[in-house]
Amino acid sequence: QVQLVESGGGLVQAGGSLRLSCAASGRTFANYRMGWFRQAPGKEREFVAVISGSGLTIVYADSVKGRFTISRDNAKNTLYLQMNSLKPEDTAVYYCAASRTSFGLQRVDFGSWGQGTQVTVSS
Repeated sequence: QVQLVESGGGLVQAGGSLRLSCAASGRTFANYRMGWFRQAPGKEREFVAVISGSGLTIVYADSVKGRFTISRDNAKNTLYLQMNSLKPEDTAVYYCAASRTSFGLQRVDFGSWGQGTQVTVSS
């Protein structure tokens, strides 16, 4: 198992930007496909973005495409999510997650999770 700790959440006005980070420890970070998920109050946890271990393959949810950018630095064992043009509907707890599988965007495909970081976008 890899241990994950998110940071960088906060309160921002609509149209603003935030950068989330996820520090990983415990296993070889580059061996894991990494993802970001989010969960708004009263809603199911949903997929946001995923990046392969090499960083060459990236998939985004339609709701964030063109606004969010996922990236990773394997030398620093860190995953990032740059969020631009934020909207009130982006308000949620954001989680990073690690997967040993090479495909799949569902929660069950990710075996390790961080504790989450709150992102609140005011209108």
